Amino acid sequence: MTTRRRSRVSRGRRAEGACVSSARGCRGTMAAPRENVSLLFKLYCLAVMTLVAAAYTIALRYTRTSDRELYFSTTAVCITEVIKLLLSVGILAKETGSPGRFKASLRENVLGSPKELMKLSVPSLVYAVQNNMAFLALSNLDAAVYQVTYQLKIPCTALCTVLMLNRTLSKLQWISVFMLCGGVILVQWEPAQATKVVVEQNPLLGFGAVAIAVLCSGFAVLASVGGLYTSVVVKYTDNIMKGFSAAAAIVLSTIASVMLFGLQITLTFALGTLLVCVSIYLYGLPRQDTTSIQQGEIASKERVSGV
Repeated sequence: MTTRRRSRVSRGRRAEGACVSSARGCRGTMAAPRENVSLLFKLYCLAVMTLVAAAYTIALRYTRTSDRELYFSTTAVCITEVIKLLLSVGILAKETGSPGRFKASLRENVLGSPKELMKLSVPSLVYAVQNNMAFLALSNLDAAVYQVTYQLKIPCTALCTVLMLNRTLSKLQWISVFMLCGGVILVQWEPAQATKVVVEQNPLLGFGAVAIAVLCSGFAVLASVGGLYTSVVVKYTDNIMKGFSAAAAIVLSTIASVMLFGLQITLTFALGTLLVCVSIYLYGLPRQDTTSIQQGEIASKERVSGV
């Protein structure tokens, strides 16, 4: 009888251990859902994101340094938002599948949620200021200098998350933040000059516009994700790929600036750009998973206490 009871108890403990381990596995699976996408699609997102970032900066710089009559930046920003609105409406209409469901979705999520609209108006206003500052900055700074300086949005967003959301950064992330700031200082210490640009520029005004855009970006990221394509990229790519994309956009912008605007690269600009690219990569590295280490320490303590 005693042997049978012991066997039943041991079987029950094994079953409990299996349930606990399976529950842990289920919790781990539910905590980190991942989209099963192919590597080719990720590379496609990476390439398009890089080309969009570089082409946007180069095109904006080219149109703002033309000797023809300049357009109003507010008009360009307004047209951009109208296009995004039309694209969003088209995507919503496709997802709903019928005019009735489309109208019902608009009533429920837009017209029937005035408080949510008021909340979204805050980051929308911030993004409007940020986009107008980008036009002002690219009117006074070279595209490559702007791309490097604009990466200050990373430490700005990091500080906002630490101060407002009480999140913590790893030592490597803090090192990369200070490294990035040092790289931007080197770039601005002796700015590269563009020999083919004939319009009058004010680098100090351009840097001030970038600073305002960076502050707006850091605040707005806490509330929403800007851009339709960016939301797809955030969903299907990781931080390392996004960091690589930012670094590649800087390199492409520099090459295009040399070819189109006669940018003369200085030693400080090259060193600062290298520091910024390395810091972006380091900041996006995943943190070390200490869960298994902590579990091992707990198990060793239990063994010691059992002895």
